[in-house]
Amino acid sequence: MGHELLKTGFAVPLALALMAPASAQEPAHAGPPAIAGTRLDIVASGEVTAVPDIATVGAGVVTQAPTAAAAMSENARRTAATVAAIRKAGVADRDIQTTSISLSPQYRYADNQPPVITGYQASSRVSVRFRDIKKAGPILDSLVAAGANQIDGPALSIDKPEPLLDQARQKAIVEARARADLYARAAGLSVKRIVAISEGSFEQAPRPPMMMMARGKEAADSSIEAGEQKLAISLSVTFELN
Repeated sequence: MGHELLKTGFAVPLALALMAPASAQEPAHAGPPAIAGTRLDIVASGEVTAVPDIATVGAGVVTQAPTAAAAMSENARRTAATVAAIRKAGVADRDIQTTSISLSPQYRYADNQPPVITGYQASSRVSVRFRDIKKAGPILDSLVAAGANQIDGPALSIDKPEPLLDQARQKAIVEARARADLYARAAGLSVKRIVAISEGSFEQAPRPPMMMMARGKEAADSSIEAGEQKLAISLSVTFELN
């Protein structure tokens, strides 16, 4: 019994002795860098322009028939011909994507009468990505000839924007530092250091797509002009002035 009391009497002090150094050795969490001088927050942006090298266009097929089966069958036939024309033009499978297929009844309405189904409309849409924008116009004309009767787009974009965005980031930093120097001089101070940098959003603004319905053979050949596109980066930069 006394031996057990002796063990119990040493167990608690030993546990406390082992725990104390562990608590003392825990590293302190570093907080945000202290600012001894004047804090200045700047929001700056950098922009670059480039010629888009990707055009995304939607090609749709709309068919109508007295029955749902007939509408879907005709739509499938014309859609297959449209996709075949896209592949024949050299567009890779990875750049062709079916985005929608739908079937809906068509109604006739009369006063004081319930609506009557008069037929069905089937529609399908394929998104096509062109990596050679200059070839997009002639291919669109071939799609119409193959059976597409609704074209929408183009949405123009840049395939690999990161190198351009890095240029925009550098411009944003230069702009932020120039503005900080201006504020510092106006206040009779000088820029000591950058305390923090936070990147906001970047913008690759595609031109809004326009809907183009298929026209007769007398229409001129389609063409797509790439123009230029703006890419922008926004930064929030905190400076210390003294």
